[in-house]
Order: sequence, then structure tokens, then C-alpha cells
Amino acid sequence: MSKALIIAEKPSVALDISRALGGFTRQGDFFESEDYVLSSSVGHLLSLIAPNDPVKGKWSFTHLPVIPPEFGLNPTDKRSAERLKLLVKLIKRKDVDRLINACDAGREGELIFRYIQQYAGTSKPVQRLWLQSMTRDAIRDAFKHLRPDESLKPLEQAARSRAEADWLVGINGTRAMTAFNSKDGGFFKTTVGRVQTPTLAIVAEREAKIHDFVSREYWEVRQPLSRLPASTRANGSIRASRKIPRTLNNATPVCGAKLQLKRSKQPAAEKPVSCQKSPSQALSSPPCCLT
Repeated sequence: MSKALIIAEKPSVALDISRALGGFTRQGDFFESEDYVLSSSVGHLLSLIAPNDPVKGKWSFTHLPVIPPEFGLNPTDKRSAERLKLLVKLIKRKDVDRLINACDAGREGELIFRYIQQYAGTSKPVQRLWLQSMTRDAIRDAFKHLRPDESLKPLEQAARSRAEADWLVGINGTRAMTAFNSKDGGFFKTTVGRVQTPTLAIVAEREAKIHDFVSREYWEVRQPLSRLPASTRANGSIRASRKIPRTLNNATPVCGAKLQLKRSKQPAAEKPVSCQKSPSQALSSPPCCLT
């Protein structure tokens, strides 16, 4: 009987899927039922291969830019290599006739699965499990509406493009800056990255503002309101502080207060989509720009 191999992004997700679908027995690092074989990655198992590093002091502009004809893959570490060995073995099982990509619903999750698929060299058909919630009902419903592989091709292309662009920026930028800073002798490695460099610039800019900060005097006006003290600050000048009492004297007095206790249920846990939706609304930015 043929089975589908489900590959999740994390062991915890694989465990949730096994509990939601039911009928699984554990076989070491994977689960198996009458219809499915279920296992998982452990985050990013593969990374793009860097070119052979020349001897220190040999990085120069003459070797730039580094643009490989194609991007190869290597396990990120020993633990990743062991997990890959398991996944490749499961993918190549004769009773497995198709794959289900159950990695996280997003660009990185898509990339993790595609790299595993590429590394295994498989051409078995693929379906996409698009999970937006990890409740058992949501998992079961997602399995009833598996997406065709072709509909996720644009997401795969976007994920690969960003990963390869990051690699090109990091390799070429780092070697160029290292060559520049080492031109008078020595080897002064200067790392550059698409995320690292602008983040470092933000931190440096903030640190410079803190360093250049000049303290100013301020005045605090206190005015009693019944038994509750009220205070307001005015920065910059005494004239500004003198306006505050007049403002308070002209304010409508508080005639009374009522204390009322209410009970409310705790809000539900955020879903991956709402984690992007809320900040995107606050920042008036598309969700894709926040990942």
C-alpha cells in the first residue's frame, strides 16, 4: 500500500500532526500510520556552499565578484547531516509515492522543504499543507484542502532568490571590505550582510545620539487636586512652566468617580497570520515586508 511522506519543519509540529490525525505509531525519529509516514526537519538543515577560502591575506579585488554558476548545498552541521540521512531514506522508500510539505506556511518554511527535496534528488509529486493554526481541527481541515505544488512555485522562487541574494551580498561584501581594510598589510576581516550591516548602522546611529545627548533643565509644577497630587512637566523654559497653573485652574473639576470591576476571558493565542497583520496595520506596511 502506497503512503505519503509528511515533512514538518520542527519535531513539535510533527507531534501535533500525529495527534490530530491519529493512528500513528512512533518509530524512533518518525511516525507511521496506514496512510502516512511522518517526520520533520530541525529548522534549516542545508545551506549554500561557500567557495574555498583562500589563505588569509589573499582576499583581493581581483577575485571579485564571486558569482557561482550554480548554488550547491551542504548540511549546516553534524546534527543536520544525521537528520538529512533519515529524511532521504524515508523519501526513497518504495512505498512512499508522494510528499506533503508541512513546513511553516511562509517563505522560510518553503525554502527548508525545497532544499531537502533538492538534496534528496527526488521527483516524487508534492502537495502543500498550509497551516495557519495548530489546533487539531485546523490541522484536519488543512489536510482536507492540500494545495497543489504548482501554486507554491512563486513562493519557492522568492525564497531561493532571497537566500542567493543574501549569499552574494555577504560573500562579495565581506571580501571587498576585508580586502580594503587589509590593503596596508595584515588581515582585518570585515563582515557584511544584508541584515547585519543595516542593523549595525541603526545601533551605531542610536549609540551616537546617546553619546551626543545634552541634558536640559526642566521645571515641575505641582498642584493638589483634593487629596490626589497632580504634576506636569515643562521642558525648556520657565515661561512654559508658568502657563501650566492657568491651564489647570481653567480645567473642569472632577465631580466624582465610580469604580467598577469586570471579568473578561483571556484573549486567544495569536495565529501566525495575525502576528503579521497587527504590526502591518500599526506600521502601515504590507505583511511581506515584516518577514
